[in-house]
Amino acid sequence: MTEAPKTILHIDMDAFYASVEQRDQPHLRGKPVIVGGSARRGVVLAASYEVRPFGVRSAMSMAEALRRAPRAVVVPPRMDRYSAVSAQVFAIFRRYTPLVEGLSLDEAFLDVTASRALFGDGAAVAAAIKADIRRELDLTASAGVAPCKFAAKIASDLRKPDGLVVVPADVAGFLAPLPIERMWGVGPKSAPRMRALGFVTIGDLARATDEKLVSAFGVTGSRMVHLARGEDDRDVDPAHLAGSVGAEETYEEDLVGAEAVRRTLLAHASRVARRLVRAGLAGRVVTVKVKYSDFKLCSRRATLPDACQDTDTIYRAAVELLARVPLEARRVRLTGVSVSGLETGPAQVPLLPDVEAERRRKVEALSASIAQRFGDDRAVTRATLLGKRPRHAID
Repeated sequence: MTEAPKTILHIDMDAFYASVEQRDQPHLRGKPVIVGGSARRGVVLAASYEVRPFGVRSAMSMAEALRRAPRAVVVPPRMDRYSAVSAQVFAIFRRYTPLVEGLSLDEAFLDVTASRALFGDGAAVAAAIKADIRRELDLTASAGVAPCKFAAKIASDLRKPDGLVVVPADVAGFLAPLPIERMWGVGPKSAPRMRALGFVTIGDLARATDEKLVSAFGVTGSRMVHLARGEDDRDVDPAHLAGSVGAEETYEEDLVGAEAVRRTLLAHASRVARRLVRAGLAGRVVTVKVKYSDFKLCSRRATLPDACQDTDTIYRAAVELLARVPLEARRVRLTGVSVSGLETGPAQVPLLPDVEAERRRKVEALSASIAQRFGDDRAVTRATLLGKRPRHAID
């Protein structure tokens, strides 16, 4: 007996960070908004749809973005705020199916195959989710509906913003006329090479032999051919977790000396802990990243005996790692802390009570709650950080 096709949704929030800022600050609505760092060193994290006609895109340098759109309004990022809104979005997803695989704060795959009896076909479920997001959160999302993850993700991007595209049963036929740039794994560097090899559309790729693509692109080439043919049997994995939770900053003025760098690690550890608690995650691998003024990058990591989600544990590990980072006579433009090796749930409670650990857990929960309710500017912070944080370009 042939198994019935799956119904997979890919939901992608429209210009998420910028849209949250326009919602929270009504005077920004309808204006060209860029979320990111300073003009000198920052990068664009998100661009509203009003600024995109000027060619402004995420990951572009802020200097280039402002050259193209000098009248754009630049808003500093509020990652904790976006995390809080993301949690609301994902709560809406889970009303319709427990099979939700988050890819980032603003996008996810949903398997609604078993939900059709309750909520209707894939298009009906996608429309209902979009309506809930608009009504409850005053934001818009775009959706793709398909028998497989690959096609659903491509479909969600075709009619942004506020789009809904349903892929027919003939997935390969739907994909065939699309330009090769829509293909998974084909970016600005690889697209010219693909076109030079005669692959202009996804259909061109689907007609290629595995051998030709493997010889040109290695094992990735074979995977690309099968995806181009609509052959994607990957399941939606609700246990999938983001690779890491982190915080970093690029500074307007270079940091000099271990003490200046160490103070930034405390601020990062506090942010990371708050994000872990809010997401219901804990992790056991702590990584410290330092970028020097010459753009050379140095990172160090350590695996802890137990998963953690509190500022003190993360900070202590980060300081120990910093001791292994060369800082003498070096100027530092960026620092960061991240936690990986993630697992769901709070940090494990030891068999024997640890009063200090329990106190730290309560402090982190309180800090996360205050930040979520009143915003990052009113979040609990360490006295040692008050008035001492260096000017930064981006977090």
